[in-house]
Amino acid sequence: MERITFKPDGEDAEVAFYVLEQTTIGGVNYILVTDAEEEEDGEAYILRAAPEADGENEQVYHMVEDEEELAAVAGVFENMLDDIDLI
Repeated sequence: MERITFKPDGEDAEVAFYVLEQTTIGGVNYILVTDAEEEEDGEAYILRAAPEADGENEQVYHMVEDEEELAAVAGVFENMLDDIDLI
């Protein structure tokens, strides 16, 4: 599993996540990440790519908070990953 590091806004500490899957829907990139290196019992999060700023090399992601968007994207990831149930 690929490990990626995030730096939440306004915080100095970095947070590590492991990428389970990624997809593009309607031109928007989404990633499904977990906080556990092993695929069992970790918390899963869906992150949405923010529009890229000019001159930046790093992609910025935000947690998906809209319930309808979250349900739609979670359904896509569930179809992609047969052995994972997102609740």
